[in-house]
Amino acid sequence: MAPGRRRRSARGAALLVGSAVAWFVTVPARVVAVVMAFGAGVLISALAFELVQEAVEQGGLAATAGGFLAGAVAYVGLNVVLARHGAQHRKRSGTQQPSQQEHSGSGGAIAVGALLDGVPESMVLGLSFLTGPGLSLPMFAAVFLSNVPEGLSSTAGWKKAGRGPGYVFGIWGAIAVASGLAALAGYLLLDGAAPTTLAFVNALAAGAILAMVTDTMIPEAFEKAALYSGLIATLGFLAAFSLHAAG
Repeated sequence: MAPGRRRRSARGAALLVGSAVAWFVTVPARVVAVVMAFGAGVLISALAFELVQEAVEQGGLAATAGGFLAGAVAYVGLNVVLARHGAQHRKRSGTQQPSQQEHSGSGGAIAVGALLDGVPESMVLGLSFLTGPGLSLPMFAAVFLSNVPEGLSSTAGWKKAGRGPGYVFGIWGAIAVASGLAALAGYLLLDGAAPTTLAFVNALAAGAILAMVTDTMIPEAFEKAALYSGLIATLGFLAAFSLHAAG
């Protein structure tokens, strides 16, 4: 299997693993929160050292800052629109998510929101082949480790909202395909692009990822593990940073 296919299938596999666990096993809310906190720390570390720092070194501060801010603004703007249609709590494992009866159209909004959360990560994996010697192991690990709790928490909440297995696994399967296409597009469309352009796009993805972590992952982690979520996130950050330092 080619490297590109391996990286794309691994992300989809992480989502499906987390989803399958949550669907067939009743995972305690506190366990979901702990795993989510760790995944948040991993992603924050990876975007800081694998994306923003390298973007500055490659294309300068102006391109990096512009991309970072644009990514955050774009994500938050789209997230606000989706929240108004019932997708605000798409990564929550409790009873916060509305059913289709409670909020008409929420099923489609949640599906689009889940896709929105994954596109920046997938683009980064594709771009890593253009901005370095190959796939970044710390970034790959960060995406994998964060997608397991994302699938776990989201599916637990969807199940409690009364959504069936066809909806749940259909969404994750579609997202796995779409994420692969996003990674491929990131590689093909920007092959040969100027360093400032690559820096801007990498930083744009980083800004979107940070906004996603803050808006969707940290609230779930804090609600059920408030006293320990900071420490758990720190451990996740340290784990990803150790991979970066070792690599």
